Amino acid sequence: MKLQPTRLASALAVAMVLATGPAGAQTPAPSDNATINLIRLLVQQGVLKQEQADALVRQAEAEAAQARGGAAAAGAGAGASLAQPGDVRVPYIPATVRAEIRDEVKQEVMAQAKAENWAQPNTFPSWVSRITVEGDVRVRNESRLFDSGNSNEIINFNRWNDRGPIMTLAGNQQYPNDIPYLNTREDRRNLWRIRARLGIKAQITDNWLAGVRLATGSDDSPVSTSDTLGNSMGKKDIWLDQAYVTWRAADWASATAGRAANPFESTDLLYSGDLNFDGISAAFQRPLPGRPVNLFANVGAFVLDYSNNEGTYYQEEGKSENKWLFGAQIGADWKIDNDNSLRGALAYYHFDNITGQRSSPCVLLSSGDVCSTDWSRPSFMQKGNTLFLLRDIVHNSPDMDNWNEWHYVGLASKFNLLDVNLRWDTRVFNGMGLRLAGNYVRNLAYNNRKMVNRAGGLDNVATNVEFDSTDPNNPVATGVKSGANAWMLQATLGNGFGLRDKGDWMAFVGYKYIQPDAMPDAYNDSTFHLGGTNAQGYYLGGGYAIDKNIFAQLRWSSSKEIYGAPLSIDVLQFEVNARF
Repeated sequence: MKLQPTRLASALAVAMVLATGPAGAQTPAPSDNATINLIRLLVQQGVLKQEQADALVRQAEAEAAQARGGAAAAGAGAGASLAQPGDVRVPYIPATVRAEIRDEVKQEVMAQAKAENWAQPNTFPSWVSRITVEGDVRVRNESRLFDSGNSNEIINFNRWNDRGPIMTLAGNQQYPNDIPYLNTREDRRNLWRIRARLGIKAQITDNWLAGVRLATGSDDSPVSTSDTLGNSMGKKDIWLDQAYVTWRAADWASATAGRAANPFESTDLLYSGDLNFDGISAAFQRPLPGRPVNLFANVGAFVLDYSNNEGTYYQEEGKSENKWLFGAQIGADWKIDNDNSLRGALAYYHFDNITGQRSSPCVLLSSGDVCSTDWSRPSFMQKGNTLFLLRDIVHNSPDMDNWNEWHYVGLASKFNLLDVNLRWDTRVFNGMGLRLAGNYVRNLAYNNRKMVNRAGGLDNVATNVEFDSTDPNNPVATGVKSGANAWMLQATLGNGFGLRDKGDWMAFVGYKYIQPDAMPDAYNDSTFHLGGTNAQGYYLGGGYAIDKNIFAQLRWSSSKEIYGAPLSIDVLQFEVNARF
């Protein structure tokens, strides 16, 4: 520690007033010079190094000699001075001054200690303060209840494509085996499920942030991070849920690249709350000068799939066919008064190259052979969209007994979505919060006729086919029964919608209506109707904060199909959530 020269006198005075403790074993004999004794005392207390002390002693002796000479000259004739040869003047320092000097030196030493991190117990390097750890744990009991009148012939087309291609024709036998069906009649009661997420955020600089989050999940589904307990006490999987970098270019603009949370204002009618987006996005917000209105906008480009045909021994590998989601949104948040606010957003989403394409004529010798548009099959689906058989298979034998067909399925509709969100927050019943929210989605690219043409004819359409059942023994396909619209309404009442503080509570009720091709069925809430489209019904529930960041929630949903084969599903969930 360095002492400033201007502080020397102060340090000497503090040491003279405060220094205590026994002398060392080799303490020199006291000097007749008080300043020299004081300097030696500072050395003993560790305030000064020996070489510094030696320099001060020489300086003190020189000043003493000068003082003796001056004193002799001044008192030679007068005889009034009481100073004797060899005396050294030591000025008197009042107690208040000594206290001020002590506090000032203490503050300087502590400031230096904090700056250099050498005198603070239980402190950490500066980078630690830039790291944030956050997460949550959820334990849920879930029951899935199916109506006994449900159709038992609803195919699980997501598993079809995963296992595929699936044989649909073997000689004269159609759908001979290995067709995966959904469970539609057997209840699944008291499923214990968990979700755990752990994230780390690092504020690298004032403008750069990096984040990583891990999460549970029974598989790589993009819309759920829940895992079902059991499996003979087997351990559960952990997945990379998020990994991103954010650059804050200004107070009103930022950009994020990687796998990150949904950047858009939306509801689970369209995007599940567990869905993360792979790509790049930018967010902008700016208040209107002089008005209680905040404008915001979001844009993004997100990778859905990198696809290509692998080829066979007689077919070359196909070209790359990439699938993207492009989105843009504008919105405003209007603070009407202390009790009322209105938030609205308008978005457009273009799903590029996700529609299935009918292949060129294709000869198959085995299930391992490929056709030209196999890449166009979706890598993940839930249920509800109109699908068709992708392969235009040419048979190399005139004998039907020798015909074999293996197929994948693809999406029949294109998807360009208009998404409108509106939310009103107000206060009722002596300050209790009431929120009314609505969401409307329309697929602007929906066209029934083009869907059939894209499939190569109605005979190749696999779902949402409308039949004329005048002759029950010979139903005739007449067209595709689907639609382009989806909407939801929800009302929420409570004193703390976030359920963060002890005693917060909320209750909600809502209704959803989702036509089959209003949106891709892959990305919305996996609880209502167990995910997907072609569903309508209500849901209700409530939550209560047991303690700070600990809350319980109960939810019930009841839904059924809009068109096609009957499928009614009720879901009951009770869960406890912990956040940190």
